[in-house]
Amino acid sequence: MSTFENVTVVKQANIYFEGKVSSRTVQFADGTEKTLGFMLAGDYTFNTAAAEVMEIMAGELDVLLPETDEWQAIKGGESFDVPANSQFSLKIKSPTDYCCSYLK
Repeated sequence: MSTFENVTVVKQANIYFEGKVSSRTVQFADGTEKTLGFMLAGDYTFNTAAAEVMEIMAGELDVLLPETDEWQAIKGGESFDVPANSQFSLKIKSPTDYCCSYLK
């Protein structure tokens, strides 16, 4: 889906890594949330509480998922799943546009 309808957008940005990663929270009527964000080139490690689906709209990155030893190449149009209560690392190769869906 390329658009969201009947949602609430939190105006305040989520800003990480000295502004190199930022996102906005989108809240749906059923209580679910997503973030729409942008990452500049760099290496980042994130911790999760809820399980997540990271959909990459544009850009190129490598991801190291929990319990794996190999980096996986991801590009625009692809996605990956991250388990709850875990940590994952990203190597952003080019400016990356993403949508993160939180699964509860």
